[in-house]
Amino acid sequence: MNSCTAAAATSAPAKAAWPAVWSLGLGVFGLITAEFLPASLLTPMANSLSISEGTAGQAVTATALVALFSGLLITAATRNIDRRWVLIFFSFLQAVSSVMVAWAPSFDLLLVGRLLLGVALGGFWAMSTATAMRLVPAAQVPKALAIIFSSVSMATVVAAPLGSFLGNLIGWRAVFALTALPGVLALLWQLWVLPTMKPENVSSLHTLIKVLKRPGVVAGLLSTILIFSGHFAFFTYLRPFLEKVAGAGVEAISLILLAFGVVNFIGTSLAGHFISRSLRHTLALAPGLMGVLALLLTLFGHLTLLDGVLVALWGLAFGMVPVGWSTWLASTVPDEAESAGGLLVASIQLAISAGAAGGGIIFDMNGATGVFTGSALLLLAAMATVLVAVRVRPLPTAE
Repeated sequence: MNSCTAAAATSAPAKAAWPAVWSLGLGVFGLITAEFLPASLLTPMANSLSISEGTAGQAVTATALVALFSGLLITAATRNIDRRWVLIFFSFLQAVSSVMVAWAPSFDLLLVGRLLLGVALGGFWAMSTATAMRLVPAAQVPKALAIIFSSVSMATVVAAPLGSFLGNLIGWRAVFALTALPGVLALLWQLWVLPTMKPENVSSLHTLIKVLKRPGVVAGLLSTILIFSGHFAFFTYLRPFLEKVAGAGVEAISLILLAFGVVNFIGTSLAGHFISRSLRHTLALAPGLMGVLALLLTLFGHLTLLDGVLVALWGLAFGMVPVGWSTWLASTVPDEAESAGGLLVASIQLAISAGAAGGGIIFDMNGATGVFTGSALLLLAAMATVLVAVRVRPLPTAE
């Protein structure tokens, strides 16, 4: 066992705290539901606030930008605070954010609510892998991460199709108000089951630089930037694409988004199986498949039924992405998981910002087909980077 692995193993418990893992999963469900809602409610939000769909999409950009800085700074900013209370605070912020967005009379105030969500999102994702490593034995970390990220998939099931469907029935504001409930429930459950987790390492800017200098880390972060830029450029403008290119109605869009969420859950569940066989190939397969699917949508986007199949397959591929890269992080930088997690989150949120913002500009200029073409190029570049430059270490095995 090398020194990095040994250092990480000292904080790993002998017995898994699965209720605590599931409580984090509920918190993730609330965070991701709130994050994804604008994608399914973009049109009614834009109409209600008298702005363009491209401008409304910047609600995603604002959240991602704050999450970028939150992910980088949260470990150092909370270096003396029990991680239990930090995680509980993120659930509180999610609930407050959802209420603010629901009642915001203007786009400016709506953005304030989305900024609070960004603090919680960036902070949680920075600590998610490190927290999983402190709640379960090392060999069970991929399973714990799969549970946490399964909540992401479940959130897409709720946020995308139900957001679109319920938004048509009760209005987008009421849908956002409902998303405060998971945050409140997660807060109460986490108060009950999360153990005390005192900070272990003092993080600083110097620590982040040291992590960046490790072999293969920069290539891995570049790959995540390309993947998430491509994904969020695609997903943020999926509804306008289905409306304007495929001519799909609200019911059809809701079904397609439901298929995305359900199959995304399956992809997350299968991720552990693929990762155990080859982490590198799993990391490369997902963006490669997504890139091909984006190109097919640009060619056959007018066929609604085929669109549904292609979007569902996209969900399957993307389901493997968060688990794969979190597993890569846990195996590559086990001794500085919080700092490395902050860098990974910053990369992802930078990508989301670029994907949503750049996608909005391209959408207003060339429509959704142009957005999807750019998305495909980014994803295929990510696949090539993984195969050529990303360093992958052997995963721990159960004794």
